[in-house]
Amino acid sequence: MKKTFFTTKDDLEQIIRGKLSGVKATRQILTGWTNIVIEAETDSGSYFFRFPRNEFWSRMIRKDARFCQFVSGKTSFYTPDMKLLFDEHGRPFSLHKKIEGYSLNDRLYNLSHTALTAVAYDCAKFVYEMSKISVESAPKKLRYPLAKFLRELDERHYVEGEHIPEDHEFITSLGTSKLVHGDLNLGNILLDENDKMVAVIDFCFAGAGDPKADVARILSRPVPKEFEESLIRYYQELLGDDRREALEHLRESWGRIDAGYAGHIRREFPEITLPELQIT
Repeated sequence: MKKTFFTTKDDLEQIIRGKLSGVKATRQILTGWTNIVIEAETDSGSYFFRFPRNEFWSRMIRKDARFCQFVSGKTSFYTPDMKLLFDEHGRPFSLHKKIEGYSLNDRLYNLSHTALTAVAYDCAKFVYEMSKISVESAPKKLRYPLAKFLRELDERHYVEGEHIPEDHEFITSLGTSKLVHGDLNLGNILLDENDKMVAVIDFCFAGAGDPKADVARILSRPVPKEFEESLIRYYQELLGDDRREALEHLRESWGRIDAGYAGHIRREFPEITLPELQIT
């Protein structure tokens, strides 16, 4: 069977220099859970290469690139100008120029009250704007149900005893009427030097689902109470959805999903740096 993914034993440096001219230096980003992420520095700026770690993520990196292209210009926030490339064996990987900024994960506890509430509003605004993009307008392969994606993530990566069928059933019950980012965690939201939200990255999980899943994903890792309350209030105002109990259920589900996949990472890729995963 032909291998469709990459390992650190592959000559990734050669692949990078064959696809990008003027490379001065490269470094691996050891926080990438799903792909081997390498930053390449050139005279014209820095670029990110993402090489999928297994067959599942090899399929999903195709969706990531296509979703970035599809959603570009349809929200108020930048998305990576991602190019889908292939090596000589037909294995897919992606390339995009670095969007300058800081992750919300890195800045969240250093924001002023004004910046904190402004970012909360912009997060809700992004969820709202995604939900206003017609599902039917998306190419068929981009309508992949979030619930189906998460179930396959579970079945392929979690060890026996870690499966969470009740979470999958609940997420499935919420339907597929809206487009969602799917993995709107704090690390995938970028702020500029003025602490204003400017971009969203990593659309591997994206597809059809319920917007509450994106809000719950943001809240699935510890956040300041003020940010939590502002985000929920703005979400309810923009989308008219006050089902707080369902949102809390989703928040707990994301915590279990995080923990399950983190277990896989620790077993298979101990070199990866994982964040502290406290279920809130």
